[in-house]
Amino acid sequence: MITKFGVGWLKPILISHELYQDSVLLRLRQYYSGGIFVVFNKDWPLVAKFWRTDLSYITTLLQDGYDAKGPEPRDPASMLRSYLLFLMTKPEIGLTEWVNEMRRIPYYAILSGFEPGNLPGVGTFYDFFKRLWADSGNNLKPKKLIKRKRKPKKGKKGEKAPTTTPGKVQRLVEWMIRHADRKSNLPSDRLFHFFQTQILTVSANLGLLGDTNSLTVAGDGTPIVTSVYTRSKSTCNCRAQGLADCNHPRIYSQPDCNAGWDSARETYFNGYHLYMISASDSHYDLPLYPRLQPASRHDAVSLVVSSVEFKQRFTLGTVDKMLLDAAHDADAIYHLLDHQNTEPFIDLNCRNKKNSKTISDIQISPKGIPICPIGLKMKSNGHDHLRHRNKWRCPRSCGTRCSCTTPCSNAKYGRTYYTNQSSNRRLFTKTSRNSEKWALIYSRRSSVERSNKREKIDYKLESGRHRSTKMWYIRIYGIMMCQHMDAWYSFQKESFDELKPLILPQAS
Repeated sequence: MITKFGVGWLKPILISHELYQDSVLLRLRQYYSGGIFVVFNKDWPLVAKFWRTDLSYITTLLQDGYDAKGPEPRDPASMLRSYLLFLMTKPEIGLTEWVNEMRRIPYYAILSGFEPGNLPGVGTFYDFFKRLWADSGNNLKPKKLIKRKRKPKKGKKGEKAPTTTPGKVQRLVEWMIRHADRKSNLPSDRLFHFFQTQILTVSANLGLLGDTNSLTVAGDGTPIVTSVYTRSKSTCNCRAQGLADCNHPRIYSQPDCNAGWDSARETYFNGYHLYMISASDSHYDLPLYPRLQPASRHDAVSLVVSSVEFKQRFTLGTVDKMLLDAAHDADAIYHLLDHQNTEPFIDLNCRNKKNSKTISDIQISPKGIPICPIGLKMKSNGHDHLRHRNKWRCPRSCGTRCSCTTPCSNAKYGRTYYTNQSSNRRLFTKTSRNSEKWALIYSRRSSVERSNKREKIDYKLESGRHRSTKMWYIRIYGIMMCQHMDAWYSFQKESFDELKPLILPQAS
């Protein structure tokens, strides 16, 4: 685009979603109506997903990232659309091969919003990615770091590696609570802003996230393998002088990665620890917020950082409950969630198998259930919201068959016992662990594991051969967008399929 002064205009022009739809109709009929190319019925879901997904806001969001002079840029919405199409169809290949795919198959170019034969190069994609990342550096840490010596502890079979520093979670929670009002800007904030305003909002309006006024979320970590070994080079000549072990800093190609223990594969790995927060009431296991941490970081530490950041940024509703596995079973985690007005549902990581004594003849089991004098578990009988305590009754008085011949109370109602949350948040939860309500709610915790499985297995997250945190975040957010688009299609399949005869030429 040339002005009268002979200077180009580098700011992208906003192309509405309606114009994109018109271009898809025109080009599909131009290239596929003559019978040379054919669009099959199995290709329809891709067309439907992008037909209904409006990505045009990305052009407005990135306006300030383009200079005012120069050649006309590619449409940012088409660039993002093409990247999402790449993740949906060929996530195991690289971007170079994806550009070749669009050259070979006009269908991919048309759905992206490009004219076949006039496609962007690989460098254009990376120029676009650079504008999605709100920082000049590609990583969170500088590449020049002190040499890493300590290897992470190996966890037991099926268990995560323990934290290396005693009291670390407690100190981190206390620091986070003191600075809860201080929001730090992250380079990935631009990605989350677009994801929340354009993707999460649509899912929330469709009711796919559950009740946003009282949201239930689940959190869990998963390893992301980026390379077999840590890659670094020295900044000194100590080795040439015969000093193999020195303390000089080294230059790391992936400074945000380190070595961690993968409890599922029972092996060490090099990469990230991805902590994901998902909507557990969603029947489609939809993700809400990702956070990349060093591979050596424990789930409990990752949860503290991720939950505070998520609470500061999430504006679509209120988190009422959080579901976590036994790796998060620490007093400090309960304190943090209580401070955030979120009810924790955390599986117990029993530290001992003995009952603890009280001032009466009632004992408390390791799972927080009162035990009557003859050794029977008492029955939960509701929660006192005014006094923040749970009520328990004699099992015999609740209709349970038991061998008790000498009841510890002559009252017809039976003996009662109260456990107070303030005395022990971990054992005496607001919703009793042995109640049907707790079991029903906690059964949805596995939704976050299914969400992580979708990202790692179905969308081949670890196939990204990236060397920067920037590109890993872009790939993760792209996959999350695809997960939501898949859910929209499944939820509205009948209305989507009604459009098929109007859009696809010669569908077979």
